[in-house]
Amino acid sequence: MGKGRSGSRAVERARELLATCSGDAEAEASAPVTADGYLDLLAGRAPGSTGRAQDLMLSGAVPPIYEQWWRPVLGRLVKGPLGPSMEGEHRLVRQLLRLEPGGGANVLDVACGTGSFTRELARVVGLAGLAVGIDVSETMLARATAQAGRAGLRNVAYVRGDAEALAFAERSFDAVCCFAALHLFSDPMRALDRMHAVLRPGGRLAIMTSARRLPSPLGAVESTLGQLGGMRVFGTRELRDALHARGFEALEWRLAGVTQFAAGRRSPPAAD
Repeated sequence: MGKGRSGSRAVERARELLATCSGDAEAEASAPVTADGYLDLLAGRAPGSTGRAQDLMLSGAVPPIYEQWWRPVLGRLVKGPLGPSMEGEHRLVRQLLRLEPGGGANVLDVACGTGSFTRELARVVGLAGLAVGIDVSETMLARATAQAGRAGLRNVAYVRGDAEALAFAERSFDAVCCFAALHLFSDPMRALDRMHAVLRPGGRLAIMTSARRLPSPLGAVESTLGQLGGMRVFGTRELRDALHARGFEALEWRLAGVTQFAAGRRSPPAAD
C-alpha cells in the first residue's frame, strides 16, 4: 500500500466484514488491495454504465474537482438556495444516523465517491469504529484513499464493489448512508434491499437522492430528462414507501429543491 494511504489494518477490518456464504466468497476473501490502497472486489471486471452521469463519475476528469467544485456547485443547483451546504449535509448525516461520537460504530458509505462523507463518519465514530466507503469508480477511490491518508485517518477503508450487490455480511454495520447516488443505480430497489440486509436491527439508514417536484404531465418530462442522463427521478412518496416496505421505521423525510433526504431505523426482530 502506498505511503500516506489509509491504514492497511482498516482495509483488513473491512475484509473481515465480507460475506462468507456468497457465491463469490472465495474470490472476495482473496481480493487484492490495489497500489492506491483500496480493496478491489471487481478486479478485472468493468462496471456497466447507466448513462452519461455515471460515465463522468467513472472518468478521470471529475474526481480532482469533485469535492471543491463539482459536488458543491451541482448540489446548490439541485438543492436550491435554502438547501443545506456541504458542511450542512455533513451535519445532517450525523444527525440522521444518530452516531455517538467516539462510539466505535461500523458505518458504510455507499457510492462514496472521493470519500468526503466517509472521512466525516470516521472522525465521528473514532478509532474503535470503522468507516467503509464503497464505490465502483477506480478514479474516485484513488482520490479517496489519498485524501484519507493526508487527513491521517486510520479507521477508514475503501472498497471497489457493486452497491446493488453489497458483498458484506448481513447485520455487519451499525449505520449506512448513501448520499447523491441512489438515482444513478440501475436497480435502486435492489440496492435498498442490500443496505437493509447489511444493517443490524436498530441500525439507521440515511439517503439523499432526487425528488420529482413538478406536477403531471411536467413531472413525466422531468423523469424523462433524468433518464436520458442515466438518472432516475423519484416521486416524493416513492422513497418513503420503499423504506417502509423494507421494514424501516421512525422514518424522517425532508425536501430541498429537487432533492430529498430520507432516514429510518431498521426494525428490531419481532419478539417470540
